[in-house]
Amino acid sequence: MSVRILYLEDSAADASMVLSRLLQNGLDVELEVVQTREAFERALPADDLRLVMCDNAVPGITGLAAVNEVKRQRPGVHVLLLSSRVDPHEANVCLEHGASDVISKSELWRLPHTIRNLLDRTPPGDKPLLQGWALLVNVVQQLSMARDLETVMRIVRTAARQLTGADGATFVLRDGDQCHYADEDAIAPLWKGCRFPMSACISGWVMLNRTPAVLPDIYADPRIPADAYRPTFVKSLAMVPIRTENPLGAIGNYWASHYIPTADELALLAALADTTSVAIENVQLYSGLEARVRQRTTELEASNRELEAFSFSVSHDLRSPLSAIKGSVEMLSEEFHDVLGDRGREVLSLIDTTGTRMLTQIDAMLSLARLNRSMLNRKRADLSDLARAIVNELRAAHRSRAAKVRVTIEPELYANVDADLFRLVLENLLSNAWKYTSKRAEASIEFGQMPDTADTFFVRDNGAGFDMSKVDWLFTPFHRLHSDADFPGIGVGLATTQRILLRHNGRIWVDSKPGEGTTFYFNVGAATLD
Repeated sequence: MSVRILYLEDSAADASMVLSRLLQNGLDVELEVVQTREAFERALPADDLRLVMCDNAVPGITGLAAVNEVKRQRPGVHVLLLSSRVDPHEANVCLEHGASDVISKSELWRLPHTIRNLLDRTPPGDKPLLQGWALLVNVVQQLSMARDLETVMRIVRTAARQLTGADGATFVLRDGDQCHYADEDAIAPLWKGCRFPMSACISGWVMLNRTPAVLPDIYADPRIPADAYRPTFVKSLAMVPIRTENPLGAIGNYWASHYIPTADELALLAALADTTSVAIENVQLYSGLEARVRQRTTELEASNRELEAFSFSVSHDLRSPLSAIKGSVEMLSEEFHDVLGDRGREVLSLIDTTGTRMLTQIDAMLSLARLNRSMLNRKRADLSDLARAIVNELRAAHRSRAAKVRVTIEPELYANVDADLFRLVLENLLSNAWKYTSKRAEASIEFGQMPDTADTFFVRDNGAGFDMSKVDWLFTPFHRLHSDADFPGIGVGLATTQRILLRHNGRIWVDSKPGEGTTFYFNVGAATLD
């Protein structure tokens, strides 16, 4: 069966040359040649039309206008542009508007092969409605990922034209009592950036009445301000509200010739408007959440700075009077030793011990406050060497236990860290392990790296352990899970460790069982601007 092709061409010689080329290459075609825009538009609705070819410069209609007309009336039909002189920019514009290809008349040898490929991909009979809904599904997916109004408008303005084959589309937003023509996609400028009173434009009428408007002849409708339309190409239009309940805008489609959109086209446009309203509401919600998060983050940062400054100030101011108290106790103990008696010396000793403990806690608070003030100096550090140095210090300080504690340190463990701060991490974890294995006849401590990881390490011991139901308190400053009588301490080491790891974009977690020991796991993240 022959294939019907419509060819817009005002040169009989060129039309004859094209037909000859197709027949010579075995194409069974029925070529209908038309020479004017009017004849072209009358021939487009034919049911058996499979392909359209257009010369790029027929009097009264440009190649781009012909492409747009095909896409408006027959979006399922391929259109080829034939040109005596192919301008790359014009060709790209035509391709962007839906042309399947642009072929130079000096290269007609390409034409038969191109037509065969297009016909092989396109089954007989167009299915514009099915294609329209398929396009809408794709648009819905794009809108679901939009995070700002500009992206929503860009997607919608393009889709509105494609869904109905219009010559132009506008995206209108309600701005109080005005219609803001915020964006457009059209063959010629319309009103982008302009604002009009709601009562003076069709988009305002659509929003106020919450219903679509179809105007086959804009100059025959009293709702149209004719003076605003005369400089434009618009002859017909369709406008739908974005959201029927309290509309927040409208989508307009425009045609350069008298046109009545079908019910299916209006349904597609209305579905696009419904999807657009959801997308805009999502953008507003997303923007609101972002603003609240930024505000809350700013407030928290300010509160943290104030709290750190307060902590630093209080700790610093408390240190001086406590030092004076301890000095006075020492003086009393030395000068009035015989006068005080046993009970007096016992009371002074208690004051001195309590003061020492308070100074230790204040020093710990100052250290915590300084952690967030100091700059990180990250570089490649040998953690194994740091751990060995710390263990040697522990053995020297606790000689009675030195031979009873088996310590295993995996060699050549490296990490990109601030070595001075990270020494505190290993010191706190290894000192804890040393302390909480003190009641073990055979104590075991291990420092290593988790298998198949590049930055996750552990410190494991077989000490006292603890109930994991209390783990939430473990990293709270000055809160301890064991009594001071069993294992003395002030409860700030793990809080310091956690804060140092957080500053390294890392984290720490733990696994423990009472009487069976504890394993601390920790890692470090990539370096960032401090």
